[in-house]
Amino acid sequence: MPRPNKSTKVTKRFFCAFCAFLWLIFFVPSPVAAQAFLDDLQQRSFRYFWEQADPQTGLVADRARMDGSPLPASHQNVASIAATGFGLTSLCIATDRNWITKAQALERTRNTLRFFDVRAFHQRGWFYHWLDAKTGERRWNSEVSSIDTALLLGGVLTVRQCFREDREIVKLADRIYRRVDFRWMLNGHPLLLSHGWKPESGFLKARWDTYSEDTILYLVAIGSPTYPISPASWYALWRDRYRYEGHSYFTTIGVPLFMHQYSHAWVDFRNRRETRGDRIDYFKNSVAATLAHRAFCINLRHEFPAFDLDVWGITASDSAKGYLAWGGPPRDPDIDGTIVPSAAGGSLMFTPELATKALETMHDRYGVKIYGKYGFVDAFNPKTNWIDTDVIGINAGIILLSGENMRTGNIWRWFMQNPEIPLALTKVGLLKYGIKSARRTGDLIDQR
Repeated sequence: MPRPNKSTKVTKRFFCAFCAFLWLIFFVPSPVAAQAFLDDLQQRSFRYFWEQADPQTGLVADRARMDGSPLPASHQNVASIAATGFGLTSLCIATDRNWITKAQALERTRNTLRFFDVRAFHQRGWFYHWLDAKTGERRWNSEVSSIDTALLLGGVLTVRQCFREDREIVKLADRIYRRVDFRWMLNGHPLLLSHGWKPESGFLKARWDTYSEDTILYLVAIGSPTYPISPASWYALWRDRYRYEGHSYFTTIGVPLFMHQYSHAWVDFRNRRETRGDRIDYFKNSVAATLAHRAFCINLRHEFPAFDLDVWGITASDSAKGYLAWGGPPRDPDIDGTIVPSAAGGSLMFTPELATKALETMHDRYGVKIYGKYGFVDAFNPKTNWIDTDVIGINAGIILLSGENMRTGNIWRWFMQNPEIPLALTKVGLLKYGIKSARRTGDLIDQR
């Protein structure tokens, strides 16, 4: 066989280099493109909280149509106090990113806090789950909700620090937080908080007794300057050990992925580990839960081909059958191929590259069918061609906040400046460890 001459070798090298160049251009995501996509997604998600909040009460709609058409009469003007907590936090992001002016943010924040301070009904500082966005009246015969009040407090305490130069905002936020009687919500139990209370029937029977999104509730309760509960409450929560595809983590078996996300939207659990019990690092725990969930979705490919390495995510959402609190692992029997963008979106702070790629791929693959004025629709099903008409406030909120924590860590920074939160973590025994406690949230860091 004749030896290749020098010219042939040069040609092969050139061809290989050219192929590598084409690969970089067409298949490797550009960091600049990723940043532009995240900018657009976050700004659209914020638009929901700006446009779907009543300017006078600050109450944020539970859901809205992506195309701006009216909701059914039963859902019109129904606001969620949890979504309002995300909405208050979104004002800090929007101000920092110059999407609105500082004056606009302060006005909306003051109006919201004034409403909860004076106008909103409360029972020992706890608020109804759903309210009329304009009047503040109770809707849907809802309960005075402990977890939804806690998510509202996530926003209240964030603006308390982000806008701390405004004395009225600080005063109102202080009063709203200090008024919450956490001991009353124990309803006689030494450690476990009730899910809520109704004026017609009293306390709900269910208690927050397992590990879930309730960790923010227990931390604001333990750190309360007026009605603190015992730090032992933290260890009274049952935690299931679970393993899937090599990923080991603590969870409550059968709960949706959002339970590993919501508390982390505000509480910076990074580089902290319990000093007793199972010595859990909750940030790493949620990373493992996210990776397990992605692997679970990939394993659904044989049944639902739309799931793959770059498209994954199922969490509580709308579906063709109505709202479902589904997820996995283990397999939820209701799973039908529906994809929920907020599952990956809420995981941006845990798995930056994988979650960003998933959202970009959904956007590129399905386009304007699932992506519009407020970012992603709540859910869609490529197998049946069902596409949700709505955006749900809390799901849009977790995408916005998780993305901001991934890029800048700002929500963590603002929220953790409230002295009650580090105090609660210290009381619980969730202490910092290691030497790398600097602000590092992943591979995608904002380059502004």
